[in-house]
Amino acid sequence: MALVINKSAAADLADAPIKGRSLWADARVRFFRNKAAVASLIVLLLVGLFAVFGGQFAAWSNEEIDWGIIGSVKEKGGPSIATGHYFGADDLGRDLFARTVQGTQVSLMVGVIGSLVAVVVGTLYGATAGYLGGRIDNIMMRFVDILIAVPYMFVLIILLVMFGRSLIMLFIGIGLISWLDMARIVRGQTLSIKNKEFVEAAIATGVPTWRIILRHIVPNLLGVVIVYATLLVPNMIIFESFVSFLGLGVQEPSTSWGALLAAGASQMFYGTLWMLLVPLFFFVITLFSLFFLGDGLRDALDPKDR
Repeated sequence: MALVINKSAAADLADAPIKGRSLWADARVRFFRNKAAVASLIVLLLVGLFAVFGGQFAAWSNEEIDWGIIGSVKEKGGPSIATGHYFGADDLGRDLFARTVQGTQVSLMVGVIGSLVAVVVGTLYGATAGYLGGRIDNIMMRFVDILIAVPYMFVLIILLVMFGRSLIMLFIGIGLISWLDMARIVRGQTLSIKNKEFVEAAIATGVPTWRIILRHIVPNLLGVVIVYATLLVPNMIIFESFVSFLGLGVQEPSTSWGALLAAGASQMFYGTLWMLLVPLFFFVITLFSLFFLGDGLRDALDPKDR
C-alpha cells in the first residue's frame, strides 16, 4: 500500500508544472546574496532617512547663530548634546547637524535628479540612434562626439560665473553633457538587439518605429541602464561637490557637502576638525555605498561578466 502511495505521489510530482523564475527574480536572489551590496543599500537608506527626517531632530535651524559661542567655537562649539549641537557648530556659530542635513538633501538631489535626466535623455537618444542606424546614426553620434570633446568642467564653471550661482543653473550645467556617455552605451547595446527575433516580429506586424523603441528596445536595456545610473549618481555628487568646494556652487545660506568640506578644510588647523570630518563621513560612505551597489547590481543583472 505504501509503495502504491509513493508511486502515486511521484506521478503527481512528475505531472506538476515546473515553476520558473523570471530574470528579475533571479537577479533579486543574486543581489541579496551579495553582502556588500545589501549593506550598501542599507547605508544609502539610512542616509536618505537622515536627509528627509533629520531636520525634525535638529535643535537649531541651519541659519540660526548661537551667539554664546561666537569667538570661542574651538572651546564651546564641539559636538555636544547639552548645547543641541550634535555635530558641533561651524566657525560662524551655526549648527552643523542642521547644515549637514541640508547639505545631504542638496547633494543627493543633485545626484539623483541629474542622473535621472541623464538616463532618460541618454537612453532615448542612444536607442533612437542605434535603431535607426545609417546616416541618422552617424549624424547623431558625431554630435555626441563633438559635445564630449568640450571640456565639461570648464563649461560648467563658465555657466555658473556668467549666469550666477544657483541650484537651477547647476542642474542645467550638469545636465548639458552628463547624458552623453549614457547615449553611447545605450546605442551600442541597441545595435546588438535591433536584429533579434522579437524586434523583427514587431516590424513584420507593422508596429510603428517609436513604439518599437519604447516597448521593445528600451525595456531590454533596463539592466545596463540601472547599473550605469547607480554609477552616474556618485559622479554627479562629485561634480557638484567639486564646484561647491571652489565656491561656485550653491549660495549661502544654502549648503552642500562640497561647501561644508570647503568650510571645514579652511578651519581644520584651528582645532575645529569636526567641521571637516562630519561632512567628509557622509560624503565618503555615500560614494562607497553607491559604488558597491552598482557592482552588486551589475553582478546580479549580468552574472556572465563576473
